[in-house]
Amino acid sequence: QVYVVESGGGLVQAGGSLRLSCATSGLTINSRGMGWFRQAPGKDREFVAGISSSTDSPVYADSVKGRFTVSRDNAENTGSLQMNSLKPEDTALYYCAVTKRYADYSVPAALRTYTYWGPGTQVTVSS
Repeated sequence: QVYVVESGGGLVQAGGSLRLSCATSGLTINSRGMGWFRQAPGKDREFVAGISSSTDSPVYADSVKGRFTVSRDNAENTGSLQMNSLKPEDTALYYCAVTKRYADYSVPAALRTYTYWGPGTQVTVSS
């Protein structure tokens, strides 16, 4: 059984920071892409950041570039999303997602790229 679980969400004031973690079990991530998405109430789920297994090159949505940093620890089968300079518009349910082994990661922002999803962790940024 594969599990993907996010943690680290919470309530923070604008300008503050949070670090989200993504724990996995039942799989190894060293041959898989990992991504972070978010969904605000009434809006579609949107891509935040992703990181390839082969190049470790991160990709970011324009809205978070320069503020968020995505990383992965293949030895621990975990991922993380460091979020700095948070804004009220960053408020959303944040999801971690993992691809199948050796999956095509040419479109990291696409939902269909990912197979395994966590239940999400809530991030609320107050103004």
